[in-house]
Amino acid sequence: MLTKRIIPCIDVDLDEDGNPAVYTGVNFEDLKYTGDPVEMAKLYNEAGADEFVFLDITASADGRETMLDTVSKVADEVFIPLTVGGGIRTRDDIKETLRAGADKVSINTAALQNPSLIEDGARSFGSQCIVISVDARRRYDEDGEYYAEVDGESCWFECTVKGGREGTGVDVVEWSREAESRGAGELFINSIDTDGTKDGYDIPLTKAVCDNVSTPVIASSGCGGPEDMYEVFTEAGADAGLAASIFHFDEYSIRDVKEYLDEHGVPVRL
Repeated sequence: MLTKRIIPCIDVDLDEDGNPAVYTGVNFEDLKYTGDPVEMAKLYNEAGADEFVFLDITASADGRETMLDTVSKVADEVFIPLTVGGGIRTRDDIKETLRAGADKVSINTAALQNPSLIEDGARSFGSQCIVISVDARRRYDEDGEYYAEVDGESCWFECTVKGGREGTGVDVVEWSREAESRGAGELFINSIDTDGTKDGYDIPLTKAVCDNVSTPVIASSGCGGPEDMYEVFTEAGADAGLAASIFHFDEYSIRDVKEYLDEHGVPVRL
């Protein structure tokens, strides 16, 4: 088993005064102020995180540019791979985000609307820079392609856009396979159904994607502790586990999670 990565994530929006701030919510809603993005980035870098993710959570929905000044300040504080997402629509956006200090870009809405952006980005900057983010939600109808059993019911997973506000009718597994074929270097799988709940990752969703692609998969949404990380690695096959709330509110440290995983036979960088 390859070494598993532990990745803290900050969701960044503009506060009432127009200043970047970190927010934490449940099911992509009820966002509450959590802290300053630059200070939090610095703390996670020092805490032993393997990578760091900065998501501008309203850039796409609001039709504005990614806050690159803040990205640049965050990049100055982290010496681990930095992924930036939100509001990235074009090849030039990718270029400017990488120039601001990101090592990778996370793209959701724009890739679904224009899948050739994946190929263009991979060809121009390398597949390792292109992370395709998927905001998935469960649907219990007959419109999907790939089905999984969740609590005794059959469901499929739909890609959504604009921060989970709009459905697309696109099956997550089918889209993940297409994104991989177009050159995505990594898949970032978010579950709207488990986001912020701390009840565990969406194992059926993550496993459905992992079973159908060879591209590395980052599991996101719902982590409540080290046991959930263990589960998503051993039962779903994820390559990395992303978490926010448990780290933001000091419920667990990066070290706590890594030591638990190490004691339970999951290889991590200590």
